Amino acid sequence: MSAPVAMITGGNRGIGAAIAQALAARGYRLALGLRRAGSLPPEIAALDPLEVPYDAADPAAARAFVAATEAQFGRIDVLVNNAGTGGPLELMPEAPQPDDEMETALEQLLAVNVKAPFRLTRAALPALCRSGQGRVIVLASLSGKRVLGLNAGYQMTKHAAVALSHAARRAGWDSGVRACAICPGFTATDMTLRHDLPREEITQPADLGRLVAEIVRLPNSASVSELAVNWRYEPGL
Repeated sequence: MSAPVAMITGGNRGIGAAIAQALAARGYRLALGLRRAGSLPPEIAALDPLEVPYDAADPAAARAFVAATEAQFGRIDVLVNNAGTGGPLELMPEAPQPDDEMETALEQLLAVNVKAPFRLTRAALPALCRSGQGRVIVLASLSGKRVLGLNAGYQMTKHAAVALSHAARRAGWDSGVRACAICPGFTATDMTLRHDLPREEITQPADLGRLVAEIVRLPNSASVSELAVNWRYEPGL
């Protein structure tokens, strides 16, 4: 039997790269959807992944990514919707924000965090069902479970990401598909550099890579639908 195949968006850095490394270490072959070809760091390139151009804003990118993966490997066993954006978009910013700037920021958040993973999950679901043990991972956020800060646009899209994971789980359940929304707090990636945080204490990308690698290998009888990952105590989570 050939080795299982994992599709990962944004697998060239941060959480996506950590997931790619963790899955490759467990024998998965990789298909990475990348905005920029040739952008893999040496440690990811050494895994010999299939590199596929993938622009989350392009409605045609999802089916092209799935088609390229099936053409290369003949199967899809895991889909990791990792690519995301975290641009600030508050309901009431301190400084007035022109409507055109607000619309641009809102569309970017929706395009990358909601529309793109929806399209990709929909395109990959038939192949995941054929696997019999297909797995969908959606990188959401603790912001998809509670509203703590003021970044309403980001929070809204991450609530939607959690809903997408549950929808995928329901749609493919009878064919062995299981889905999990991974909901971390602050993680040591480029996205959190603007925050004054103890980088060595917050969640590390490798932590999330290990968790994803364990979840996708669970049997169909042990479905984890959501996983909240904290680096500090938060009541109710």
